[in-house]
Amino acid sequence: MNPFQSLHEYEWFIYTLADGFPSIRHSTLTIVRISRGMAELRGDVDFSAGMRLRVYELLTWDGGTLLIDSYSYDVFQVDLQMYWYDSQPHPHIPELSSTHPHHKHIPPDIKHNRIPAPGLSFNTPNLPFLIREIETLPLQHPPTH
Repeated sequence: MNPFQSLHEYEWFIYTLADGFPSIRHSTLTIVRISRGMAELRGDVDFSAGMRLRVYELLTWDGGTLLIDSYSYDVFQVDLQMYWYDSQPHPHIPELSSTHPHHKHIPPDIKHNRIPAPGLSFNTPNLPFLIREIETLPLQHPPTH
């Protein structure tokens, strides 16, 4: 069940996110209303060791239920994109059917290598799952420039 019955409740959650997750160093997440029943969440959440979560969500609400209509979540360490999640449907890939349309892009061929994403939903907030996942990642050696 979605714990957020209104955009106002979700805004409160987003703007106090660091209070619930001490691993967050800084957040630029902002929610912008784009119509009466639609808003966008955009921004970055920065963690230690150069980890960064880039967030995009298209939010809709009607009748007291807040839903994520579509999303994209990108995870970086310094400037290296480690993986991303999106909700673009790929019905032609049977391996993704268990969590359709939710999936994760992973190396080595990050654009085309997709796996199911059972932790994501349109009906509940995805950020707690994503933050916990980042908190448990083994750190890679950042690329040298």
